[in-house]
Amino acid sequence: MLARPATPGAGRLLRIDGPSGSGKTTLARAVSRLALQRQVGCRVLHMDAMYDGWDGLPSVRTQLETLLPPLSEGRPGRYRVYDWRLGRYRRTVQVAPVPLLVLEGVGSGHPAYDHLGTVLVWVHAPPALRRARALARDGADYEPHWEAWARSEAEVLARDRTPERADLVVDGASGEVSPAGR
Repeated sequence: MLARPATPGAGRLLRIDGPSGSGKTTLARAVSRLALQRQVGCRVLHMDAMYDGWDGLPSVRTQLETLLPPLSEGRPGRYRVYDWRLGRYRRTVQVAPVPLLVLEGVGSGHPAYDHLGTVLVWVHAPPALRRARALARDGADYEPHWEAWARSEAEVLARDRTPERADLVVDGASGEVSPAGR
């Protein structure tokens, strides 16, 4: 990935997309550890902090608009952090340009930002495994929202055609990585 040309400004943007519980965060952590080992400046941003609550997935593009274009111009970007317990945004985070920005979460692969992305990764896993992982991670807070969130994810991912546009595909159950069909 670092051999590819810089896309957002002087850095590279790795977008890791896929449905809840597929393994996106685990992959982002592994990339971050590898970057640290190779002494490459890296920052991981989680889309979970950006959604406007349980119904906010379809409008995530507005958050990315204040983050990615400024970074592509070598300026700091920003995003608002949503407080899931309070049900509102509580602060704004400024993000300085870095050599490697990892953006993980559903909607990170929004097609409006393909020209800024270096690599788009699609992570998938069987629905039962994804649900078990998500509920183990988020517990009782997530369970009443699982079905509606899963429908919203499916709509967004289908609308954006994320799996078809990915550069790499990761099986979140086995860890197998393969090049995408495009």
